[in-house]
Amino acid sequence: MVQTTLAPVRDETIRLIDKARLPDGGELLLLQSGDSFSIELDDEELMGNTDHVSEEALALMTAHRLGRHDAAVLIGGLGMGFTLGAALDAWGPKARIQVAELVPEILTWARGPLAHVMAGKLDDPRVSVTLGDVHDVIAQGRGAYDAILLDVDNGPDGFVQKQNDRLYAAPGLTAAYAALRPGGILAIWSADPDGQFTRVLCDTGFDVEVEFVPAYEGAKEDEHCLWFCRRD
Repeated sequence: MVQTTLAPVRDETIRLIDKARLPDGGELLLLQSGDSFSIELDDEELMGNTDHVSEEALALMTAHRLGRHDAAVLIGGLGMGFTLGAALDAWGPKARIQVAELVPEILTWARGPLAHVMAGKLDDPRVSVTLGDVHDVIAQGRGAYDAILLDVDNGPDGFVQKQNDRLYAAPGLTAAYAALRPGGILAIWSADPDGQFTRVLCDTGFDVEVEFVPAYEGAKEDEHCLWFCRRD
């Protein structure tokens, strides 16, 4: 008799865990399918817990360029904590890492249904959380930071909130320049490249590097764009 071992049946049911209303009226959805979680807007996945190579690269590549372990770092957008986790790995015990998150429910999810994904990152003594718009935090932080990491919306060509556009327009970039200490780095994540945005960064006074990194582990052609912008 030939015995057949059946593979375990995976639960592919998509479950709605919670919703979050954005200030401009949009709605974020926290969804779960088996071990996978995603945050979506209008049927578009903004982030998930399975693909986070480029979000981690944002922090790791910034730390490498900055070359110091006691940095004061601002992260715009908590998401699922992958940029934060990479920043904690990249910077030393004397670093200070501030996270600005606009949506209160994101913080609630981080300590609730996504606590296993966060894996205690928010409890690290180096971390502080500001509930508010990162644009406003930057505007109030003149000369306060060695690095500013922006993983907000979809990058300069965002679609989550029109209000996010002001981060990437010339006045917002000028504010970011002023919030950095000499030699500091503004690092920006984007789903897609944008040559016009690169020119705006240069016009603001930054020394700009553009890097392309895999969108997910093993990706051959699908890439995300990172800008590393150093002030003098």
